[in-house]
Amino acid sequence: MRLLLVNWQDRDNPLAGGAEIHLHEIFGRLAARGHEVTLLCGGWPGAAVHAALDGIDVIRVGTRHSFPFLARRAFHARLAGARFDLLVEDVNKIPLYTPRWGGPPVVALVPHLFGGTAFQELSAPLASAVWLAERPLGPVYRRVPFQAISISTADDLAARGIPRDAVEVIYPGVDTSGYSPDPKERSAAPSFAYLGRLKKYKGVHLVIRAFAAMRHPTATLDVAGAGDYRPALERLVSSLDLGDRVRFLGRIDESAKVALLRRSWGLAFASPKEGWGITNLEAAACGTPVVASNSPGIRESVRDGETGFLVPHGDVKAMAASMDTLASDVGLVARLGGRARQFAETFTWERAAAETERHLERILTSQQG
Repeated sequence: MRLLLVNWQDRDNPLAGGAEIHLHEIFGRLAARGHEVTLLCGGWPGAAVHAALDGIDVIRVGTRHSFPFLARRAFHARLAGARFDLLVEDVNKIPLYTPRWGGPPVVALVPHLFGGTAFQELSAPLASAVWLAERPLGPVYRRVPFQAISISTADDLAARGIPRDAVEVIYPGVDTSGYSPDPKERSAAPSFAYLGRLKKYKGVHLVIRAFAAMRHPTATLDVAGAGDYRPALERLVSSLDLGDRVRFLGRIDESAKVALLRRSWGLAFASPKEGWGITNLEAAACGTPVVASNSPGIRESVRDGETGFLVPHGDVKAMAASMDTLASDVGLVARLGGRARQFAETFTWERAAAETERHLERILTSQQG
């Protein structure tokens, strides 16, 4: 197949997150299987306009902010004559409405949609713009086949007018060789971690408040990730008099991520909505339990009482109590972590890539028929 991917960012973008990792892990494998894969995406200051990433031909246009305004024009100027079999739009953040581009048949891949959560992150005017941009999703994409990364996302699409039988759910994978347990690295004293973007809608402030409410004064919390919400979080830590018990690590590389997850007694995650929660699965692969909000998407990547604990979103006391439970019993940490590892081993990127390949081939066959 000759595939054109359209996404706001590629894996090497400094602001790349789980959606970009997901797209790259799957389509990098499809490129290795012999399919021709091109990615049209936004760039960043100083980025090369053309790159090759694991067999994916990457074309960068504009920046994170200008890409949605330049993408359609760039497609017609540089790619319209390339005769792609399918255009796969990663509907991440604001839809680009590729069915209106007049290009090849479209497949929509959806990690998750913002919906009302945009109002937790953005100013009212910007949040309204994001919310309004998602509203025509049903009418514009009604005849487009979809691939979602969770049942929660599929249900969200159905609520927006996308026929449920047009949505294929294919769970993401995790690198269980790179992310693996090492009991010798577990810290001697209770230690917890948050790993992800430092954005208001991610609920990191709830994690910090729950940590502050714990009964274990020697426990520590490592906050790994970058984002514009960090100054507010640092002020919160100071106001709660947590001192050096909370450490901000900034953006960390893969080896540091593995080390962080291995030494932690639990990963804490308090987002109100995710497509899946890939960090939860990375923690599970390292044998580390997760304490997370019982939110759409997240509840599919954590098995309550088996691989960690799910708590009502926004319930700081409940999250603190679950973290205290782990901090009081390292044996429980090991037992939950062992089951978490077994759970993670059922998710591989090879499986996700193979299922995606079969899904796209079925769509292409139906289009040609």
